[in-house]
Parts: sequence; structure tokens; C-alpha cells
Amino acid sequence: MEIDRDFLNSPPVKTVRFGGTVADTLAKHRQGDSGDYELLKHQLSDPEIKDAQIIKWLQEFRSCVTQLTKDHEQLIYPLLRLPWVGRSQAVVEEYMAFLSNLVSAQTVYLCACLKMVVSHFSPKRVTICEGGVDISDSDDDDENLPRNFDQCHQALQLITRYVPSTSRFLMPILQENFPFVQKSSRTLECYVHNLLRLSMYIPALRRDVLELIIGKMLKLDVSASRSDIEEAEENTVQSQRAEDMAEEGLFEMDEDMSADAPPRPSVMAHPVADRLDSLMAVLLAYIKDVCHVNGSFHADRTKDLYRDVLSVFDKLILPTHASCHVQYTLFYLCSFRVALAEAFLEHVWKVLQSPSQPAVLRQAAAGYLGSFLARAKFIPVLTVRACLDLLLSWIHRYIDSQDNSGRAACCDISLHGPFYSACQAAFYTIIFRHRAMLEGNMKKGLEYLQGLNLERVVMSQLNPLKVCLPAVSSMFAAITRKYQVVFCYTIIERNNRHVLPVVRSSAGGDSVGTNTNPLDSFFPFDPYLLHRSSQLIEPLYQVWEELPDTEQPPPTTGQQCSKEDEDDFLSGETPTTEGIVGMTPSSYESSLRSPSSLGSPPIAFQRH
Repeated sequence: MEIDRDFLNSPPVKTVRFGGTVADTLAKHRQGDSGDYELLKHQLSDPEIKDAQIIKWLQEFRSCVTQLTKDHEQLIYPLLRLPWVGRSQAVVEEYMAFLSNLVSAQTVYLCACLKMVVSHFSPKRVTICEGGVDISDSDDDDENLPRNFDQCHQALQLITRYVPSTSRFLMPILQENFPFVQKSSRTLECYVHNLLRLSMYIPALRRDVLELIIGKMLKLDVSASRSDIEEAEENTVQSQRAEDMAEEGLFEMDEDMSADAPPRPSVMAHPVADRLDSLMAVLLAYIKDVCHVNGSFHADRTKDLYRDVLSVFDKLILPTHASCHVQYTLFYLCSFRVALAEAFLEHVWKVLQSPSQPAVLRQAAAGYLGSFLARAKFIPVLTVRACLDLLLSWIHRYIDSQDNSGRAACCDISLHGPFYSACQAAFYTIIFRHRAMLEGNMKKGLEYLQGLNLERVVMSQLNPLKVCLPAVSSMFAAITRKYQVVFCYTIIERNNRHVLPVVRSSAGGDSVGTNTNPLDSFFPFDPYLLHRSSQLIEPLYQVWEELPDTEQPPPTTGQQCSKEDEDDFLSGETPTTEGIVGMTPSSYESSLRSPSSLGSPPIAFQRH
């Protein structure tokens, strides 16, 4: 008898369910008959399961949910693995009702339910296989992802409503499920978006969620140095130019020489920078949404968010050296109101002047103070003056204390690190903001600058010009000479003739000689390099503008000045410091060197 081949090769239509009801199956299992129980487990794991079957089973499980104790994990776990997200509305509604009943009656399954929902916060990976070979391993481009994420958040809100203590159990699960930072931009972007969305309806978790996200972003940030990002972008531009020239042909080269440069691509050439760019775009969009309701600024919500972000700043961002971009979350948030910018300035000022804080954090705080005053367009001149008044008053008091100590003051970074950082912050601020302070009323502006008594600072035995970054000292000298506020060149020339004192390396090992910048110079708001997220930063940012009317001294030996960069105030100021590792306590990736950058030289924070 010949067997029908079509019958063998075609699977049966799943219209029949074997075994009894769930209630009967559980009863038999209690009596020792596990046949139907095992069959039910098997059928729940069927990848071809139909909507009607899912709904019927969920209804039956709901009817006997009080019996589903921890002894029945082998049934519950396949249920939690059912592919319900993205199914028909009937399946989704029935599944949510089941989850609500389960966590209410059997809290022992709360964490398992939470893990299941959170597992859907990232798109699933889809592998395309041809001829037994995986030719693609890409993120799922399912256009229904937004709807799927909506369903996950509905489920999470339901669980939270039925189990108010959910937030206590959720945070470790969110940490555990965070995708590896090597994952694609899309995977990371979706997960971070969903975490931020979750924080909107579980506000108790917002600070922890921000800490988790920013901690992961810092790892990306410090592993993509400024110089690496710039090199990758430059290589890409050059490759594109070469391709364009090859396509156009040699005889067509002179036709469009005056054409505008092509628009900057949205995708970063550096893969780590590209992932960070995606996350920064999501985080900045979230900040904007939280602080505005129906397009109008909401002061109370903004204050609450500012407190949470500032807490994360203190815990993670301030102690991490060599981050280039993550700190712009605070920069952007402070741009919404001058009061926020002033609150941030007051905060870092308190850290700088506090003797109880580690010197390394005080120096970092000085870097934030000077860099923020110099680069944030939204800070008014009155605020800049007020900050300079505070800085210079503190600096003069410090000099007084040294003069009155009975000991001869000397240029020693290990003893006076915060003082030198404060001086550099003041000089840096004056370099960037002197025009704004002088325009309108030159006479009053000059009187103000002269009233700061800068001459006493630069002439003091502590000699800050010897320690500050050469570009800062040089430009400060040029500006103050032009307006006859201070004459620094005699001191600078004398400093250049004398060898810098040997400075201990914060990394241990050999001491560091004269070719290094001994001050822990850190300008956290150096130019922003990420493409997509920069659209929100650029309108707020003060780029360096050359001062053609300011006579500058010739560059010192070994100092190069590149004019190619958009913002090259400190370009070429990075000395080679083999053996010095820039790291503060809690910094990520201690083996990473600080970036050779447009602004910040390598850091060797002195630990006291």
C-alpha cells in the first residue's frame, strides 16, 4: 500500500488539544499521575502554538491560580515564555489578566514575571541563514516594535498596581538585563529608552535608573577618546573624498571646487562613539520631555530631575576623568533656566572650596566651574562676574594664608593643587568671557577686571602661570596685556628659563620631568564631537573664536598650533606623558590614557 507523501510532509493543523483541562491535570498530578502534566508542559512550549489555544489555556490557569504554588514552576516558566507580545489584542489582554492574577495570588513568581517583561525591552536578534550558513545577524526591524514596547509597559504598570513593592525587586533585574555595551546602537537605544520610560510611571526608581544608564554610558565615553573619534572621522572623510574623486574622474575635478562641503553623516565612524551618540540623543530627549509639559516649561518637574541628575553627577561623573560627552546631560539641563545653571555653579564651587573633599575632586570641580562659565552661552555676564568674584576672593585668601604661615611658599602641585586649578579656572573664564564683560561699557569693564587684583595672583610666590596649561597662560597674558590689566610676560619668560620641579606621577613609577603639564588640567566641556545629539548642544555652546586684535607671543618650543579644527583654542597642547595614567577614584578603565584632545591634556591627578 502506497503511503501519501503529502500527508507525511505536512504538519497537522493544531485544532485538537490532547489531555484534560488544567484543573484536571493539576488534580491528577497531586494524585501521582503526571502523564497529562508532562504533556501540558510540552504543548505550552510548542513554537507553533495558536492564539485560540493560548487564550483557552490562560483562562484555565486563571481559574485555578491559587493552586499554582512554587511546586508548579515547571508549568509557570513555559507560560512566561509564551510569545504573547505582538500577538492579537485578545491574547495580549488575556495574558495581562493572567499576569495580574498570578502576581496577586502567588508573589513567589513576581521576579520571574518582571524578568519576562524586561526581556522584551530590547529587540530580538534575527539570524538569516542560507545554505546552512548564517549570513546575517541583525536587530529585528519589526515595525511593530513601538506597539510591543507599549504592551510591555502596560504589563509592568499592571504588576506595579497589584504589587506596590515591585520597585524594590525591579532594579536588580534592570541591571542584570542591561545589554553589553558592545551590542548594537539599536539594541542599547531601545533598552535605555524603555528604562527611561519606566521611570516616568515608577518615579521612585528614576535616580537609580539614571545612575545605571549614565554608568554604562561613561564606560563607552572613556573607551572612545577624543583623538580616536577625530581620527576615525578624518579617515572616513578622506576615504569618501578619494571615492568621489575616482567616480568623477580627473577631468571633472575642477567643475565643483566651490561647492559646499557635503553634510556631516549622522552615523559616527567610530563604533563606540556611534553607540554613545544614540544613547545621548535618547537621554537628552528624555530630559527635554520631563522638563516640558505640552511644550511649556515645568519648574517643579525640572527641579526634581535636576536633583536626581546632580546626585549621579556627584557619584559617577565628577570622579570619572576622561569622559568627553556624558557630562553634557547637565550642561543641557542647566540651559533651560539661568537658576539651574547658577545652582550647578554653586554646587561645584562648594566642592572646590571644601577642605574636607579629596584634592582630586576639588580640582575636577574647578575644571567644571571654569569650563562651564567659558562654554555655556546661556550664562549671563552678571553670573560670570559673580563667580569670578568668588573665585578671586578665595584665591586671595589662599595667598594670604600662605603669606601668613611663616613658611616660604613654593610652587608645589602636591600641596596646592586646588589653588592652581582655581587660578586656571579664573584665567580660562576671563579668556573666553572678557569680550562680554568689556562690551557695552569698556570703562566699567576694565575697572572690574582691575578690581580683581590679578597682578597679585600672577606675581605671588605660588606662581600659578608656571603650572597652568601653556595655552591658558599664553592667551591670558596676551589679553591682559592688551587691556593693560596685568603684565605676565616677564614671569612667563622667567618660568621658561627655569626647569619645572619634578612631580610625582599619580600612576606610580618614575617621576615626571619638565615636558609634562603638572596641573590636572581638565576641561570637561571641550567641543562636543557626536553628530546626532550635537543638534541640541550646538546652539548653547560657545566655540573658541580667534582674537586677531590680540597680540600673542610666539609659541613655546614643542607647542604647535593647528588652525584646521573648528575649536582649536588648546589644540596641540597635549604633551607626551608616557607612563602617566589619567584616573580618579571610581574612574572606569584605569588602563585607559586620557585623550589627546582639542582641549584637555592628559591628566595625572595627584593623590594626597
